[in-house]
Amino acid sequence: MPFGLSASFLKSRSFHHHRTRRALWNNNGKLSKEYCIKMQHNYWKNHCTNLKGGSMMSDDKFEKKYLVNATSKNSHDEPKKSQPILEFIKDGMDTFRQFSRLYAFFSFISSGLSSSLLAADNLSNISPKMFLIGFLQFLIPNCIMFQYIVGVNQLADVEIDKINKPYLPLASGKYSLRNAVTIVASSLLMGFGSAWVLGSRPMFWCLVISTMLMTAYSVKLPLLRWKRSTILATLSLASSMTIGQHIAPYLHMKTVLKKALDYPRSLVFTVVVVSLFYTVISLAKDIPDIEGDKAAGHKTLAIHLGPRRVFWFCISLLQMTYGIAIIMGALSPILWSKIFTVVTHFIMSIILWYRANSVDLSNNDSLQSFYMAIFVFLSVENFLVLFVR
Repeated sequence: MPFGLSASFLKSRSFHHHRTRRALWNNNGKLSKEYCIKMQHNYWKNHCTNLKGGSMMSDDKFEKKYLVNATSKNSHDEPKKSQPILEFIKDGMDTFRQFSRLYAFFSFISSGLSSSLLAADNLSNISPKMFLIGFLQFLIPNCIMFQYIVGVNQLADVEIDKINKPYLPLASGKYSLRNAVTIVASSLLMGFGSAWVLGSRPMFWCLVISTMLMTAYSVKLPLLRWKRSTILATLSLASSMTIGQHIAPYLHMKTVLKKALDYPRSLVFTVVVVSLFYTVISLAKDIPDIEGDKAAGHKTLAIHLGPRRVFWFCISLLQMTYGIAIIMGALSPILWSKIFTVVTHFIMSIILWYRANSVDLSNNDSLQSFYMAIFVFLSVENFLVLFVR
């Protein structure tokens, strides 16, 4: 304490220390931060008053101000502590959603359900419980393996994604390389393991084939990394999706329901139509990614021909797909199926044309939006094929 401090200051200091300690003593036996601040202020206030005789804020006003601040701060402590936890959970879920590419995941579910219903043929002759169990048996290992496929592709493309898709978890740094490898490796082991335990040989081998094709599409190994070639990329992606999302659930459900294996007209129609859809998806996904693909040395069709030509080539392929569907529908021997197939696919071709003309080919966000819209058209088609006879 400074030399020459007056007796009045000692008395004042003791009085304020006693009053404030009772008001600001915490339940856990520790002095609050406000108490410490106040004591420092009291010291310098009285010190300056005694030395200079100056006037300062009155004791009552000072104490009231700091007591109010202490009460106000303590009342808001709990929300500030809980808020980061909620934000952490929300950010974690959103990051995993981006890593999982859910827009393609929903299309995958609709494809599997559609092909499973084609295998059932007549739902009135089967047990709904048995069908549901069979579909879940297909869904669980394939959903896990789907996570492996999208994950290994992001691991292989992390440098390209830093240019084309910097918002993805690996490219943005939200996921470390170790996090991504853990998710991918776990998905691979769990996917194959669950398929093997379920004991459906058609589903297991279809899963093996489709996974091998997509691995060859993505990984940087000798004779692999097929995505660098337009032809190999299209063949591997279209074949993998057709086998994994349509043929696999069809064969698996036939096994579960113990039905004789056949190849109805609706299955042939499905394979032809969805193969063309997946071909378009393979070509269209490269249109917004030209900058990153150039940097990586890939020779995609979009780089060779330009985004405009490839875009309208994709639209032409989709219109041709709807044209094939209309012709096959018109040849149906069943009147209601003929009418439904022709009318619905004609309507879808008009919607597609309208949507295509609204795309800004100079804007990557617009192109990416249209690419995601193709999965919506595919999901609708998965519903329409159920009425083909």
